[in-house]
Formats: sequence, structure tokens, C-alpha cells
Amino acid sequence: MGRQGGVPLQAALNGTWGPGESAVVPRDPVALAEAAAGAVAAGADEVRIRPRTPCGGGSLSPRVVGPALAAVRERVRVPVSVPADAWAEPDPERRVARVRSWELLPELACVAWHEPGAEETAAELLGRGVAVEAALRAGTTGPALFARSPLAARVRRIVAEVPRAGADAWVSGLRAGHGEVPVLLCGTGAAAWPALRLARRLGVACRIGLEDTLVLPDGARARSTAEQVRAALRDAP
Repeated sequence: MGRQGGVPLQAALNGTWGPGESAVVPRDPVALAEAAAGAVAAGADEVRIRPRTPCGGGSLSPRVVGPALAAVRERVRVPVSVPADAWAEPDPERRVARVRSWELLPELACVAWHEPGAEETAAELLGRGVAVEAALRAGTTGPALFARSPLAARVRRIVAEVPRAGADAWVSGLRAGHGEVPVLLCGTGAAAWPALRLARRLGVACRIGLEDTLVLPDGARARSTAEQVRAALRDAP
């Protein structure tokens, strides 16, 4: 973790985009593995993937998660994060059952704390030895629920989705309330690149990739997450 001043840069490879929204977003295991290899070669320390069914939907089924993880690990040797959230499995009880049925485990799993079943999902992941990222979003119940959670001290880090307005104050509040828990900053859409610049200024981990934005800092369409990673690290301290 030295190419961004000693803090991790996570490459978010695909996200929840539909097939008509961008042809460059990888979806199947082979494409995810190729994108992961490119992002790591460009300087990413970790990758985040959303395994998809052949029809393109999200899934936490071991028959979907396993092949995606196996393909990515054939190409890279960095931590892999898989979001265990409502987009991948809307039913909270089924989500826990899916995690319990995984045969191949990711190093990290991201749990959206404002979603029903977050606590149970995180507990199951921790019980299986998977490090948990607690995703907290401004304007939701997530931060307050996490502050009261008995699992808060056990998560690997907070993934803070930076709001478009008042980002500095919101992040400062999170760090003050959870001083011993590392923070990774990210943003979506127009907030993606400002969030990365804020993370760099604060010296904390950050995330960039086609999951969060389809463009480069200058607004041009990105051809790959690797291209975005190179832009993120350009002139980095």
C-alpha cells in the first residue's frame, strides 16, 4: 500500500449499472478478472466486485459469487471486497443464508448499515472470518444505527459515502465518533472525484472505479477502471 502515500486505493469495478448504461462495465467473471488485473497493474491496492448472474442481475448465490472470486484471484493477489447488500439480495433472511452458503470467501464484504438485516449479515460474515466494511451514507439511519451497534468495534473499516454538500463536516463527525475505526471515502456520480480528493487531503483510504462514476476527472468518458486508477494516482503524494 505505498502507491498512494501508504493508504489503500480500492478499485470498484462494476457496480449496479444496467447493460444499456455503459458497454465498458465488466459483468461476467472473465471480464471482472480482466478489469481487476488492469486496475491492480495501474496501482489499485484492492478491488471491489459485484458478482452478476448470466442475465446481469446481482446475486449472493455461491454459484455466482464463487466463480467471480475464483476468476479474479487467478489474475490478482490483492484483497477482494463483495457488497452483501439489498441490491444483491433484497430479503434480509435470505441474504444471511446466502452468506452462510458461500464456499469461496472474499477477504472483505461491505454491509450497508441503513438496510434491514445489516446487523445479522455482518455478524454472519464475521463469524465466517470475512472482514466487514460498514457502509454509512449521509441522510440515512446508518450512522446512528452503527454508533449503537455492538459490532462497531469489530468492523475492518467504515466506508463513508461522501455527500455532495457538507462533506468535510460529515466526515469529521464520523472520524470523531469512531476514532479507532479506519475510514474509506467514496462518492457516487458528481461526488466521486471530489470524495477522492478529500480522502487524499485527509490521508485516508479511498475508492474509485466504474461503479461510482463513468467519467474521468475532466469529465471525459472512462474506458476502464484502470484508466480511472491511473488518473487517481497521477501526481499523488
